[in-house]
Amino acid sequence: MKPLEGLTILDLSRVLACPFATMILAELGARVIKVEQPGTGDETRAFEPQLARDSAYYFVCNRAKESITVNLRADEGRRVIRELAQKADVLVENFPVGTLGKYGLDFASLAALNPRLVYVSCTGFGQSGPYKDKKGYDTVFQAMGGIMSLTGEPGGGPVKPGLPLADLSSGLWVAIAILAALAGRSRSGSGCHIDFSMLDGQVALLTLAAARYFALGEVPPRLGTEHPGRVPSASFRCADGKFAHITASDQHWAPLCEALGIAQWGTAFPHNETRVARRAEVMAQLTACISRMTRAELIATLDAADVPVGPVNDVAEILNDPHVRARRLVGSFDYPDVGEFKALAIPYKFLGYDNPEIGRPPLLGEHTERLLAELGYSRERIAELRGKRAV
Repeated sequence: MKPLEGLTILDLSRVLACPFATMILAELGARVIKVEQPGTGDETRAFEPQLARDSAYYFVCNRAKESITVNLRADEGRRVIRELAQKADVLVENFPVGTLGKYGLDFASLAALNPRLVYVSCTGFGQSGPYKDKKGYDTVFQAMGGIMSLTGEPGGGPVKPGLPLADLSSGLWVAIAILAALAGRSRSGSGCHIDFSMLDGQVALLTLAAARYFALGEVPPRLGTEHPGRVPSASFRCADGKFAHITASDQHWAPLCEALGIAQWGTAFPHNETRVARRAEVMAQLTACISRMTRAELIATLDAADVPVGPVNDVAEILNDPHVRARRLVGSFDYPDVGEFKALAIPYKFLGYDNPEIGRPPLLGEHTERLLAELGYSRERIAELRGKRAV
């Protein structure tokens, strides 16, 4: 048994953030019914990189779901959504503010039909506030939320992370909110409306940067791979041109210096506060020592000294890392006309429940007839709805 078996999630969301959230819950055992536009489906089906059928982008966040095509602009289509919502535990949507209200599919309308429904509205800026009608994408939220201002080399301009951090972290926020609401519902018996703003999610991630601002009035500068409050904590170029990242607390400082052959530095600067104050001097000495060692030599030496260190891996290196393979983070699924396609597993190992399994993403509308039949629609009625382009 998987931990979320028996839950049904009606997923009206598109693109990345919310589909990522619902995919996590699907592989934890929930039944996720993805509602897509007839003919085209989720727009990510057309995104690069394209495969023989659909796209790798779509695959990333839609595994283990069922797909039904429904035209929300058609009366009969909206009726289908209402009927599905009456049987669902959770509804997730990321339409612009007010859109589903025009269709009679807002929280108030559907909660009247299903008082236990947990209804999640994920928008760029939330259901209220001066920005609620403003448009945005992942990088806009990164920029506005402050995270981009922290990323980049000293003296350089802002840099976005190499992944859509706002989308992916928003997906995690949404999944957490759903699980919290379901836990609350188990006690109260009632559902709720969750208003989640992707900008809010980014601001909430500022954590330590915000703490420094609250405590010191400091607007943190860009430090590259260095840490504002700890030295050393940075990536270093080795003799072979490869990079390794070292983070050392006070208890690691003397062993680090001993391993690098500069034991006198271990006793000269035993406290992090002093090393932070003399950052440039300390970093210059470490950089000079490390530049004479290959990455493999450095990591072997520091591992032996129990100093926290790791290679700065590229994507190919980490996906082929023996530890990652041993943890079975890389798996696969079979998809029509594509064959085996590799995928990253949900990173949980359970004792007492079945572990998540990588599922196949659905073909567009693959489960439409079956889901309508479960609602009591006859073959003739389904054919009629298709003729009207309602599904």
